[in-house]
Amino acid sequence: MPSVLGLLEAREKKVREEVARLREEAERVQAALGEAESRLARLADARETVAEVLAELSGGVMEPASGPAAGSVVPRRAEGMTASVLPPDYQRIMFALESEAGREGMRCQALAAALGLEAVPAKVEGLRSKTKRLVERGWALQMQPGVFTPLGTPAD
Repeated sequence: MPSVLGLLEAREKKVREEVARLREEAERVQAALGEAESRLARLADARETVAEVLAELSGGVMEPASGPAAGSVVPRRAEGMTASVLPPDYQRIMFALESEAGREGMRCQALAAALGLEAVPAKVEGLRSKTKRLVERGWALQMQPGVFTPLGTPAD
């Protein structure tokens, strides 16, 4: 008859193997997500460039009909731009980062709480992706891994 400790060790080994497999899968998914986000950014840049060229050809400036929509592209920040040009979700993130707590640097879990979101992994990771997009487009800074501030906040 097998011992209780032997059974527990066997079960622990099995769970450790599952954890290792899931970690590998999570890394693979994270890498795939990064590649997809990169492709999306390139496509968005291409679409913006084509829109600019078409606007020049038509002799006028083509502008969105009713301002930014949820899920729309985050523009690269240029001199004089305000957060009002950002899609609504990104405006909320910038508002939270520009708060007193945000100027000190915010982790995505604290940012989720500040936005009234449940701090579950799916929400936090989605928020992290959006915040990194703001960093890539010049709207925010990443002071250290996972800590974000609005642009212009001095890093200590």
